[in-house]
Amino acid sequence: MEKEGSLYELDGRVPLLKAIPFGLQHVLAMFVSNITPIIILAGAVGLGSDISAALIQNCMIIAGIGTLVQLYPVWRVGSRLPIVMGISFTFLSLAIAIAATQGMGTLMGAVIVGGLVEGLLGLFPNKWTKLIPHIVAATVVTAIGFSLLPIGANSFAGGQGAADFGSLNNWIVGTITLLTCLLFQVFAKGFLRALSVLMGLIVGYIVALCMGMIDYSGMSEVSVVALPTLLPFTPEFHVGPILAMICVFFVSATETIGDTSALCSGALGRSVHKKEMGASVACDGFVSVVAGCFGCTPITSFSQNVGLAAISKVVNRFTIAVGACIMILGGLFPVVGKLLTTIPQAVLGGCTIMMFGSIMFAGFGMLAKSGFSNRNMIIVSLSLSVGLGFTQATGMFSIFPEIVQTVFAENCVAVVFLLAVILNLVLPKDKEEVEQK
Repeated sequence: MEKEGSLYELDGRVPLLKAIPFGLQHVLAMFVSNITPIIILAGAVGLGSDISAALIQNCMIIAGIGTLVQLYPVWRVGSRLPIVMGISFTFLSLAIAIAATQGMGTLMGAVIVGGLVEGLLGLFPNKWTKLIPHIVAATVVTAIGFSLLPIGANSFAGGQGAADFGSLNNWIVGTITLLTCLLFQVFAKGFLRALSVLMGLIVGYIVALCMGMIDYSGMSEVSVVALPTLLPFTPEFHVGPILAMICVFFVSATETIGDTSALCSGALGRSVHKKEMGASVACDGFVSVVAGCFGCTPITSFSQNVGLAAISKVVNRFTIAVGACIMILGGLFPVVGKLLTTIPQAVLGGCTIMMFGSIMFAGFGMLAKSGFSNRNMIIVSLSLSVGLGFTQATGMFSIFPEIVQTVFAENCVAVVFLLAVILNLVLPKDKEEVEQK
């Protein structure tokens, strides 16, 4: 007999009709972010509309497959944690640079090889997880929370580069969406509280529709069913792009480690295990290989869904798997995906503001558990100050080679991670910590 409240337990079968809205909530939280990197890449490289549509379709299917592998591992690939996967923004600038100068085939070759390297790294967690003690993981999680705040704010205002960025309409829709999420989170009971983000999305969407902000043009031109396109570009393998891609894969691995740690701390109320970190990274890598075979850029864990899990406490694997299946169906039925793309950015921003803040809160909790020794203070304060500060200063990394700029100039998480690891290695241990050993 199913336990009451099994939505909030990792295992256990939830009735399908009950699981669908919670799974859909995760899909809606990450949908636009999942397809946006490919839309930007296609526009920058000058791909045709047909191939762009096929790649968007492939992105949804790959995200669904990656999520299912995380939930229900294949061998040692996948963490058994409620992690939602999607196409990563981390690789976007490098992907554009490679594709624009050497072609999509060279980009896909670099994605495939880089994914294999990250996947193999994840299979041997004991070789590298000792470099990431709790204080380092806590610092990275906090950095991820801070780094996401501008993304939520930009969405709230209508999306970076939008013609109506910061308009009154966007402020109205974003505010109503945020207030709806907040009211359900504070005053609702039971499953309605856990569905606070979905309720905000629905109310915000209806308000945006009434204000004439929803664009349904092009819906009639979308085919009902379409199979994914395998190898839309023939992979080519060149050493330079591969090495650059591997460097960024290491950065992506640090983000996945932070997300996995934040999920365990914020949603499950425990510390992450070494095997879980390794299995998450392995899933990132090997599923990215599959992504490359379907013409997509690499896949990684989605921080906004970590925040959603922390707020809603819905961690049931079957429920999240239902969301993954919805993503796959969205890829097989393009009309579903097209409908979801009509959600205005202001609605998504209103939902994500508090979700991103919850990741930061999880980081604070992890920092508190690590203790406030002088050594920890130096690691955290210096890593965050340099990582968050230097990456906000335009041109700060201009004296460095292009590959260093690509990896670090706009990625505060990578800088924070690297500095936290180095400081943890070189700073003398606290007296109490030495005595415990």
